[in-house]
Amino acid sequence: MKKNKTLTIVLGLLTLLVLFVFAFPFLWMLIASFKTQAQIMSTENFLFFKPTAKNYSSVFREYDFMKFIVNSLVVAVGSTVLSLILGLPAAYAIARHHLQKLGLVILVARIIPGITFLIPWFILFSKINLVDTYTALILSHMLVGLPFIIWIMISFFEALPTEIEEAGLIDGCNHHQVFLRIIMPISGPGVITSSLLSFIFSWNNFMFSIILAGDKTKTLPIAVFNFMSYSEINWGALMAAACIITLPVLIIALLAQRYVVSGLAAGAVKG
Repeated sequence: MKKNKTLTIVLGLLTLLVLFVFAFPFLWMLIASFKTQAQIMSTENFLFFKPTAKNYSSVFREYDFMKFIVNSLVVAVGSTVLSLILGLPAAYAIARHHLQKLGLVILVARIIPGITFLIPWFILFSKINLVDTYTALILSHMLVGLPFIIWIMISFFEALPTEIEEAGLIDGCNHHQVFLRIIMPISGPGVITSSLLSFIFSWNNFMFSIILAGDKTKTLPIAVFNFMSYSEINWGALMAAACIITLPVLIIALLAQRYVVSGLAAGAVKG
């Protein structure tokens, strides 16, 4: 009993240590967003200071941050939805027809660094006048999001018993109806997980946006980059902008986690 209690205490302390290491940068960012530039640069009174919301008001008033939020939403939602439309049928076909070679090609496309495609993308979109458009950003973000969704869903579809599909075919459904009416409803946890990760990638993407975006389609990571100049860094506004970027992702992750857990539990009970 004593060994079990000691082990539990040690594991609890290690868990708290890991949580502190990962949570401290976010907590520091959140605290700094309510400080003035002088308070941020000072090493004294880290926790005890007079908070101010000036950084958040300046982010929206001086930097037109709402425009960048809309741009990021359009690109992230657009790339995720299109990746799901193309990726889910592709993953299902690969899983059911055992197309391992095609799956390997998709995995290689996922592993290759995105910067490898950056120059060809820029040349192509420049030739057809699509630089600084939502189309260019959505297609470039799909370059990573689409293989990611396919690769996650392949293993998920492979785990589904084929008897479910056979029962649907016996009841009079064709293969398209089986996929849409039977497979997709029970694949909710996998779809939500892959969609969430694809959305987060697009929301946080910096590399494609800095080359393919312009004044009309500038996204949040590029907008945050603008807080840094040669003379100084506006740390207060930068931290406030970083919190604004992080908050939607955290909310979506928490909400999606509930649905993933409930979906897996429902599937386990039905099975």
